[in-house]
Amino acid sequence: MNRIDRLMAIVTTLQSKKYVSAESIAEKYEISVRTVYRDIKALGELGIPVGFENQKGYFVVPGYFLPPVAFSIEEANALLLMESVTIGFADKSIRKHYSSALSKVKAVLRTSQKEKIDMLTDNIRLQIPQRLNNDFEYLSSIQNAIIARNILEITYVNNKEESSKRQVEAIGLVFYAFSWHMIAWCHLREEYRDFKVSRICSIQDTGFPYRKKNHITLNDYQLPVEF
Repeated sequence: MNRIDRLMAIVTTLQSKKYVSAESIAEKYEISVRTVYRDIKALGELGIPVGFENQKGYFVVPGYFLPPVAFSIEEANALLLMESVTIGFADKSIRKHYSSALSKVKAVLRTSQKEKIDMLTDNIRLQIPQRLNNDFEYLSSIQNAIIARNILEITYVNNKEESSKRQVEAIGLVFYAFSWHMIAWCHLREEYRDFKVSRICSIQDTGFPYRKKNHITLNDYQLPVEF
């Protein structure tokens, strides 16, 4: 990667996170920390406002935007391949958002690249297992609730076909045993529970913040050893 490409890549990295340390930039682009300092200085000389905060790292000053990103054909191909995976493993809400995002990517491609993408589209197929059924539209709502730390109200049917209304505080999503699962604190049971997303009949963000303090992390929740 030449220096100009690296500088633009560093700006993209800075815009993708709130703060980025010099060490993480050095590791990502396989350069020294001293080179990172020189690159950050060069960005400033180019008119790109990069700020720094102690103990946190570098950031692009809010309000600055890059012109439309130029994708290489390899990057566009990778995104196209993931569309097939998204169709197979995500639910309706995620498929809709991914399709919208991919359309924006295609919009900035050159005509020659679009022609290659169209050709490749007809030559990719994902064989979906019959047991994989994501015919619901809840993953996006669960993601938003995790980010906002809002309580969800769900109607849930357990494996005994018993229906109940629950208020839950989601800590994460896990895909295992060919199904998406929401791990959440259940106010009804007063413990963490594993909710199979396909068994959710309705879901609503209450807008109320989590009541439980100090949730465990998703990694601390013990998933089944055997599926």
